[in-house]
Amino acid sequence: MTVERILKVKGPHVPTVVPEALISEVIAALESERTGAFVVSADEVHIDGIVSDRDVVRGLLNFGPAVLQKTARDLMTSQVLTCTANDRVAGVMALMDNHKIRHVPVTKMGRLAGMVSINDIVKLRLGEVQSEAEAMRTYINGDHPRDLNVAFR
Repeated sequence: MTVERILKVKGPHVPTVVPEALISEVIAALESERTGAFVVSADEVHIDGIVSDRDVVRGLLNFGPAVLQKTARDLMTSQVLTCTANDRVAGVMALMDNHKIRHVPVTKMGRLAGMVSINDIVKLRLGEVQSEAEAMRTYINGDHPRDLNVAFR
């Protein structure tokens, strides 16, 4: 299964902030968008970095209340790991696990095309497990053709 399946369900919207956005604005936007990270982008097409709620917490530790006057550029991670819509979800899960990240921007030909979060992957996997369980229940309960020749005529 590929990232494209997730994007079809959630859509292409990518929460972005400009590099000059104050952290106080980023915090408010994180809450209003109900997300844990923003792609930092001057043009909403190219990725300058990513800033997450974890970055804000680290900034608070390092700068105290003055962090609110810092910018997204000051706290962002500039080496952003990305994926494409054709990448397998299992590979993106491994990427997230290996690098301890929860959000991966999706690119297409070097341009921002979406964002996948660990929450998106958990929802997808939960749906798969529920479908498999229902198929197994149906099979066990005998709600399937007993004579395969009859089923495939």
